[in-house]
Amino acid sequence: MPNSSHAPAIPHRQPASGTAADDSLPDSQQQPNQQQTRRLPQVEQLLQQPFLAGFIEALSRPLVTQAVRDTLSELRQSEDFRQHDVAPGQIEALIAKRCQQQLRQRQTRVINATGTLVHTNLGRSPLSADLWDEVRDLNTGYNNLELDLATGKRGGRKGLIAPLLRCLTQAEDSLVVNNNAASLFLLLQEVAKGREVIVSRGEQIQIGGGFRIPDILALSGAKLVEVGTTNITTAKDYLDAITDQTALVLMVHRSNFAIRGFTESPDIGEVARALPEHVVLAVDQGSGLTTEEFAPDETSVRQYIKAGADLVCYSGDKLLGGPQSGIISGRSDLIKRLEKHPMMRTFRPSRIVYSLLERLLIHKLNKSPIGEGIAQRTLSNPAAMQARASQLMAALPSCFVPVPAQLVVGGGTLPDEFYPAPALECTDPRPAQQLLDALRELPVPVIATVRQQKVLLNMATLLPTEMELLIAQLRELLLPAPFNATNATEEP
Repeated sequence: MPNSSHAPAIPHRQPASGTAADDSLPDSQQQPNQQQTRRLPQVEQLLQQPFLAGFIEALSRPLVTQAVRDTLSELRQSEDFRQHDVAPGQIEALIAKRCQQQLRQRQTRVINATGTLVHTNLGRSPLSADLWDEVRDLNTGYNNLELDLATGKRGGRKGLIAPLLRCLTQAEDSLVVNNNAASLFLLLQEVAKGREVIVSRGEQIQIGGGFRIPDILALSGAKLVEVGTTNITTAKDYLDAITDQTALVLMVHRSNFAIRGFTESPDIGEVARALPEHVVLAVDQGSGLTTEEFAPDETSVRQYIKAGADLVCYSGDKLLGGPQSGIISGRSDLIKRLEKHPMMRTFRPSRIVYSLLERLLIHKLNKSPIGEGIAQRTLSNPAAMQARASQLMAALPSCFVPVPAQLVVGGGTLPDEFYPAPALECTDPRPAQQLLDALRELPVPVIATVRQQKVLLNMATLLPTEMELLIAQLRELLLPAPFNATNATEEP
């Protein structure tokens, strides 16, 4: 950190050559104005200081330059500067604080100790590192994204994804877009624009970010027809609402809530068999459950296809385990229509998504662990959760108390499913919110939760590769600095 000797010299007005100062002038005219003598360092001078080098590398020179300018501007307007001036060390501290605040806004790695496996705020499903490594060369060089290697002419983007999904779901064809909301919007635009879509009142959901089914229908140009009640909708309700203007019956997964008690939903097969030929049956399945074994009460994509759904929309990351994407599987004629829609170009994903999804599906069909999503990997190995708890307790025995907790899959997948998971309750005497904030301020932030005014670290969402780093950071935060006998002095 630069010291005060590096501050710019204050200009001093010298008398003109060959003349002496006029002692007869009033003091106010002989001495320069006190405020004029106070000068802040120049922006470029500050940018050369060593304390900003790391920030420039992490944020870029233009962002750091703007932070310096904003800090100096605020100082010029401050009463403290006008009255007392500001030491160079204070200026540097203020600039560093502003840069640090910006640095915390950058995309950065965090450690998830919340117990929510598919955490939307934390990037949803973490990809397998092995999967990422497999597509590294493909994505850091050129590839055959839209090139037919057999003919040398332009080809399609899907590669092996459609046949792989046919094996996985029994759907005739599939396409990929950038998320499941895009899947639904594209489907509605192509199949139902200007026509009626029948939706149960109990399935007109809203998910995070204000995404509402009625709003999406309106934006797509489709007309919503409500049937049934919040808790009961029957096959007859759907069939009675059909007119010549009906394009679609849409069944929607309740992604973030559950209805219990006196409820009834129709068998999708019954609805599919009874629908007129001109009405498409579509399901927004959402979660992407395919071969996963931990949710026996959840209907998989394959089951919906087998029951007669014409199109099924679902996420490529949540339970499936791939990159964030949306997938539509179903009838080949409908998929081809969707692929020709002008909005398809707006929604199509990048080669990174296609390559990751393709490799994931190959591993999933081969029953390789690399093909498992984070939920399947975690729930199929409860012993690993307990091992992480034991590792942390052994490293920091005085800092934690083991307590029972639960994990949820999250991400709008299984809203009514809770699974047992071990957790560690922090014994640190600081108030819970203060400790929670301190965990987020660590070099690699740790995101925890609070229960009964105690901070909890849930073992379910800690990754094996993070444990050494987590222990080192917690040791620094929670353990007092070791007593240094050589620096101690005895009382006289």
